[in-house]
Amino acid sequence: MLGNMMQQPLLISSIIRQAATLAPNAQIVSRRIEGDIHRYTFADCYQRSCRLAHALRELGIESGDRIGTLAWNGYRHVELYYAISGIGAIVHTVNPRLFAQQIEYIVNHAEDNVLFVDLTFVPLLNELAGKLPSVKLIVLLCDEDHAPAQTNFNFVCYESLLEDRSEAFDWPEFDENNAACLCYTSGTTGNPKGVLYSHRSTVIHALASCTPNALNLSRNSVVLPVVPMYHVSAWGLPYSGLIAGCKLVLPGAQLDGASLFELIEKENVNLALGVPTVWLTLLEYLDKIGRKLPSEIIVAVGGAAAPLALAEALREKHGVYLMPLWGMTETSPLATFGGRTPEMEQMTIEQRNRIQTSAGRAIYGIELEIFDDDDNPLPHDGRESGQLRVRGSWVMQRYFRADDDATINGWFDTGDVATLDSEGYLRIVDRKKDVVKSGGEWISSIALENAALSHDSVREACVIGVPHKKWDERPLLLVVLVENHALDKKSITAHLAERVAKWWLPDDIVAVDELPHTATGKLHKVPLREKYRGHYQ
Repeated sequence: MLGNMMQQPLLISSIIRQAATLAPNAQIVSRRIEGDIHRYTFADCYQRSCRLAHALRELGIESGDRIGTLAWNGYRHVELYYAISGIGAIVHTVNPRLFAQQIEYIVNHAEDNVLFVDLTFVPLLNELAGKLPSVKLIVLLCDEDHAPAQTNFNFVCYESLLEDRSEAFDWPEFDENNAACLCYTSGTTGNPKGVLYSHRSTVIHALASCTPNALNLSRNSVVLPVVPMYHVSAWGLPYSGLIAGCKLVLPGAQLDGASLFELIEKENVNLALGVPTVWLTLLEYLDKIGRKLPSEIIVAVGGAAAPLALAEALREKHGVYLMPLWGMTETSPLATFGGRTPEMEQMTIEQRNRIQTSAGRAIYGIELEIFDDDDNPLPHDGRESGQLRVRGSWVMQRYFRADDDATINGWFDTGDVATLDSEGYLRIVDRKKDVVKSGGEWISSIALENAALSHDSVREACVIGVPHKKWDERPLLLVVLVENHALDKKSITAHLAERVAKWWLPDDIVAVDELPHTATGKLHKVPLREKYRGHYQ
């Protein structure tokens, strides 16, 4: 027997329609490429999204067409999110930190019809001019006064596109399983792969993200997503933020410590989300100027494991809670969180540190499991490690334009090696491709890196497995030093010896000026493994 309830489709257009009705005066604050701070309301955003929807229709954009965006976190990008998917087309957020050849590949693979581009990326478009045959129109996200005088391509200005359009739009209804957003993976090996989100998966992900056992968003929230809108939808915040009616503070292209602190302080931000390197840079800036973060702010960390040194610095210097998050492009991305709980008040510092350097626990709608090489589930004892797999309503089943199902018995294999404990806390031990296999035993590069980061002289750390005649592989530690610090291998090794097993200790430590990162800010170890392949020979 079926229930007797209405079958109202879960569509992204419903988010902005209700936001404009229920929280019309909630604000979106953006630092613009033009240099100023722009401020407007959800009602304003809705009206401009309607005008954009009319413009897209007049351009002949149809349901299922892919529309690319090369843009920072800003109000115009929010409008694109809603207008494009609202008419049934697909928002394809293009990561500008990818190599030009990768961007060329994914725009052509997606067959984007139109590209909406921030002024920052005009040089990139000049380089790609003539190489994107499916792109019929390029729209620069500016007005006529800020348009560049000369480019290698024809364009129209975004503000001109919106002129004289109606501020009301009759949003179409269609199947909630229709595609809404397209995002490609970082592509550290091989070409990037597309993940195609549906309206249903996007809305459910946003709703789950709002709950107290996730980001805990409400009208009291002032949220600064430093995570980019050009990759996995800024962790869904342009959707969940409007559902919750919270104030969104969008940092644009200026992600340095001074610019972020200015927004945090002036806009009273109480939730900020970003990768570890963003917060380490901010804390370094605050140390220099002798200032502190407001104690009521929560700093959410994802994209890479939260270093213990970062959790301790936030707590001890600023009285701020670090909340770990974990997810990936294929999980929309939020899958786990490590929010503050009443039980934590009774815990020792070591117990708190263990939670804050974990990946947290699954949010409702996500299931986690670890498996051995024979596909047998492993115990959740916090010690046994295995292949991490995930399933849920916003987890990918197959890649865009791929015929093969990407799941194993209904589970998506993340490529991570992990543990789960009896309370559900997830700890990523390593990426399968990054784990160091020494003498038949695994060494976690992540654990070694986090231990190194707690040394006073280490600003950034990377561990790679290097071929070794006797042990198959041994760890090599590469470090970027804090300014004016010299490399002291004995001191760093002694520091590590207090935190990891003796046989984990790297055979050598090398200081480098900088470390390569992927387009999403993670350490890029492929070129490092190639460069240092003969280091122990």
